[in-house]
Amino acid sequence: MCAGMRRWLVLFSIATFLAACPKPAGPTGGTGRPRDVKAVPAADEALQKAITAADTKSRKEGIEALFAVRKAYPDSTAGQDALYRAGVLAFEEGDYVTARKALTELVFENPLHPNAQQAKLKAGLAAVELKAWRDAYQTLSPLLDSLTGEDRRLAEEGLAKAAAGTQQFGEALKLAMKAVDTAEGPEAQKAALARLEDVVETKTTFLAITETWHDLPTTHPAWPLLTFKMARVYYHLRDWANLDRALKSLVENAPSSPYAADAKTLLARVSRRAETKPKVVGTVLPLSSKKYKAVADTVLKSLQLGLKGSDVELVVKDSGDDPAQAARLVEQLVFDDGAIAIIGPVLTDDSRRAALVAEELQVPLITLSRAEGITEIGPHVFRTMVTNSQQADALAEYSMVSLGYKTFAVLFPNTAFGTEFTNAFWDAIEARGGIIRGAETYPHDATTFTDEAKKVVGRYYLEDRADYLERLREIRDSESDAFRKRKALEKAKAGLDPVIDFEALLLPDSWQKVSLVAPALAVEEMVTNACDKRDLERIQKTTGKDRLKTVTLLGPSTWSSPKGPSGDPQLIERGGKYVLCSVYVDGFYENSDRPGTRAFVTTFREAFQGQSITLLDAVAYDTAQLVRRALETQPKSRAAFRDALQAVKGYDGATGTLSFSDKREVKRQLFILNITTKGVREITVVKKPEG
Repeated sequence: MCAGMRRWLVLFSIATFLAACPKPAGPTGGTGRPRDVKAVPAADEALQKAITAADTKSRKEGIEALFAVRKAYPDSTAGQDALYRAGVLAFEEGDYVTARKALTELVFENPLHPNAQQAKLKAGLAAVELKAWRDAYQTLSPLLDSLTGEDRRLAEEGLAKAAAGTQQFGEALKLAMKAVDTAEGPEAQKAALARLEDVVETKTTFLAITETWHDLPTTHPAWPLLTFKMARVYYHLRDWANLDRALKSLVENAPSSPYAADAKTLLARVSRRAETKPKVVGTVLPLSSKKYKAVADTVLKSLQLGLKGSDVELVVKDSGDDPAQAARLVEQLVFDDGAIAIIGPVLTDDSRRAALVAEELQVPLITLSRAEGITEIGPHVFRTMVTNSQQADALAEYSMVSLGYKTFAVLFPNTAFGTEFTNAFWDAIEARGGIIRGAETYPHDATTFTDEAKKVVGRYYLEDRADYLERLREIRDSESDAFRKRKALEKAKAGLDPVIDFEALLLPDSWQKVSLVAPALAVEEMVTNACDKRDLERIQKTTGKDRLKTVTLLGPSTWSSPKGPSGDPQLIERGGKYVLCSVYVDGFYENSDRPGTRAFVTTFREAFQGQSITLLDAVAYDTAQLVRRALETQPKSRAAFRDALQAVKGYDGATGTLSFSDKREVKRQLFILNITTKGVREITVVKKPEG
């Protein structure tokens, strides 16, 4: 570039900077335009009095006195000196708005003022404090090479902040590095390195650090700092090869640096990631959680029961209520405890974070979460818990294959579970060629279901029914008396037959809500308790309505209820005859005749007399047993354990005969349960042979 062009660019930059500076009258009353100033004795005398006031009174009073001189003598050298002193005092007072205006005005009026450089410095630093990053950068940048000592340090620090504020991350790092290069003496270099560390940690990017680090000689004072930062980034990225090289290089080339000890510690920790203790299994549970402590206690006691009598050491970690802690505990179990595998977590957020870390560290993790798709995170993530989609699929399979149903409806709460289960069931039905005739929802806190029941059977939106509209026209044509017409309309509404064009109705809600919904459906003449053809014929004869059809109510595992005073499940006690003939699915049924289930129930009752058995107990027990089976193959590495666990087939557990699918989901035949006059009974489903 020719000298003339460079000169033009410099002039253009100055003009741009000046155009960006504030020009309106500031607190001084000045006009903000360049002035020809001269010495005025009266102004000089007034300035000395203002200086004395500033020295003997408060800074605020001193600033006001100095601005008064400026206002009274704007075209004097004393007036400009007063403006400078007022700006400096305002800066020291922390009034950065006033300081910036006063000092910028001074520089604009008199760029050759003896204190112009100091005015620019403090104006730039005030802009930094006000986060006016662009102005700060433009003001401080031209000053840097002409400053020394503390002024240079302040300018470098301000420029680094301004560069980061304008997202010039590479420039922020260059400025900090330049400060290290130009530092004079040990103390100055120490301060410059401290500022560089701040920039590296908060004001630049990994890419900028990488570019600087690769070109830096190992003898540079900033090399240990940047190398250790790169090592920490590699650790976060699980880039073990580069991490190992960076740490070893740091220890070898800068053994006396402040980062050498931490580098040795991290190197030793990372080297242990491949060290596996074949009999150590970890578990991560929210044992101190205020909300989920009972869940954690249930899982832990059943895991310990499932491992009882083995030589497996179960290392227990408490994640509390912090999902991030669950991820950190997975690291601990790998690096510090040498766990060959990890069981848990249970909660969705905890499980997702833990699974991501487990996959990065390539440690098998068997989660008890219901979260859909969690095993898709990677080949080291397994799941033993029953999912909503598995339940929905089992219900659809039984309804369509065993019962022969083709048409369905859904009445569901507007909750995450209700919506998720409904969608999964809908997909499962359509995948098998079935039809969903209708779907209605209700508030999660609903306690009455009159309107919802009417909607399900077509008695709510009457304007959509042709038979009602035809009857309405007949009444209007034949009746002129208002009273008789109203009575005829009421009779017409009451006489409308329910429109039930489906064979089964899904109710994906708790057993408490189901016990309220079922009677409301009966009021609208939906027959749900006719378990065979003779029951329906008897009801048709009693009501005189031979077009009534029976509907089977379907539900998920949330229908399972504790026993009531009568010894029957509370769903039956509350729902009465209206829940008879219903069918629901569960992952565990305590009264099952399956050998594995009976063996577990006996073992559990012997260990925990008087305690009820839940699905979580059964799944946790089965998980521990599956881990024991995999460990019986004596795997020496996590990869070998993963393969052994994947290969488990046909384990007869508490929740059924278990195997792992190709996606590492446990495959099991769920329990299909039927509500009868004799209580809940398991339905034996004979699966058709494949092919």
